[in-house]
Amino acid sequence: MASSRLPKTIGVWSATFLVIGSIIGSNIFMKPATMASQLGSPYLLILVWIVAGIVSMFGAMAFAELGTMFPETGGQYVYLRYAFGDLVAYLYGWASVAVINTASIAAMGFVLASYASYFIPLPNFSLATEQSVVWHLPLIGNILPLQHFGVKALAITVIMGLSLVNYVSARSGNRIQLIATAMKVIVILLLIMGIFFSGKGHAVNFITNAPGFQLSNWTLLAGFMAATTGAFAAYDGWNNLNMVAGEIKDPATTINKSLILGVSACIFIYVLISLAYLYVLPVDIMAQSPLVASDAAAVVMGNMAGAVIALLIVISCFGSANANLLANARVIFAMAGSHLFFSWSGKIHPKFDTPGNAVLILGIWSSVLVISGSFDILADMFIFIGWVFYGLTVLGFFILRRKMPDQERPYKVWGYPWIPLIFLAFTGLYIGTTLYTDITNYLSGKSAIINSVFGLVLTAIGIPLYFYFKRKNKGKMEAFGKW
Repeated sequence: MASSRLPKTIGVWSATFLVIGSIIGSNIFMKPATMASQLGSPYLLILVWIVAGIVSMFGAMAFAELGTMFPETGGQYVYLRYAFGDLVAYLYGWASVAVINTASIAAMGFVLASYASYFIPLPNFSLATEQSVVWHLPLIGNILPLQHFGVKALAITVIMGLSLVNYVSARSGNRIQLIATAMKVIVILLLIMGIFFSGKGHAVNFITNAPGFQLSNWTLLAGFMAATTGAFAAYDGWNNLNMVAGEIKDPATTINKSLILGVSACIFIYVLISLAYLYVLPVDIMAQSPLVASDAAAVVMGNMAGAVIALLIVISCFGSANANLLANARVIFAMAGSHLFFSWSGKIHPKFDTPGNAVLILGIWSSVLVISGSFDILADMFIFIGWVFYGLTVLGFFILRRKMPDQERPYKVWGYPWIPLIFLAFTGLYIGTTLYTDITNYLSGKSAIINSVFGLVLTAIGIPLYFYFKRKNKGKMEAFGKW
């Protein structure tokens, strides 16, 4: 396959840091506040982090088996194609490239630039100029492309700068990833230790519920699953390693080792930092905090807290944006290799040995989403779609166990079939409760759009393009062969 021509440059530590760097973005500095308001209980908050982390780990274990079976560039796209055929794989690739990962990259670039403005003054247009250009998108609302001009310009500069680095050298992209992730983890651990050793908190906060806490039965389940959505968003990205499987040295041992080490490290960090927040902020106070990390740090550091948290978020988003660019350009590359995307996007650069055109597509489209300002809405919608495809991939894992029993599996999921079945069951519960909650909120007037349903519709919009590529490349696809 064309994907095998990319040079193998990723070792076990680079792979592990890619997993950690892909997962830890800006969510851990903000999502705990929303989760606290949905739960009202400190021990339920910690339980959500642990459960969501274990479920993500179970999914990662299934992905590790698939990755060692098919150590090919493209990851999830490749596995879905083996299990379900071209259409399902294409819809994943379409959703991933059109919105899921590009919206994520755009959001991280925008958050990075927003917090960089703490240190660098960024220019903005006047209110009248910002409102002089308005784009109306059906079902989404009005978009103001000139709004937050300075922040958007810096975000695009960072995204395109990282795109050019990954265009020129995969090794340089990996080095940036390793350094940024190491800095991120070190600063987070220093923040955690600073809070705990300050003596300015109270251990009783760990067991004290918010006033009026009385979740029970369906209310408890709905609140728990709503909070799990935030946790899943914070854990999202563990599948990125599989995207670059074709470039990993010794994938038979590196993939599973790096996935398990990386996800385990993130569970540990998320639980510790949430406990640190709770130590200085009771759960009801945390629920009212728009930037919980800053408020928690302010208890310990005073006026320095803003600068410390801003720097931490800048570093964190920089590493996550690079990880997503590095990994998800490989989905475009794999789609082009299977003749389900523009052929030029699957070219390997003759000098740099990188999927250069695929990297630029991802960077440019992410930049367009930055300009539109719609990435945040789309990112929220496609957390749901991302988990639909996680579920389909693990369902495909079971199909491939039966369909390809003799295929070499250097790593096999421990606890089969229960571990992947638990992941599937939890994913199904998450999808079902999310659909129910979104539809209920829409019917009651609490939401102007059914996010999950609209996400499914946007994914289905890619179907005509699928048939276009199918018809255009029919002869090539037959020559390429069936999977």
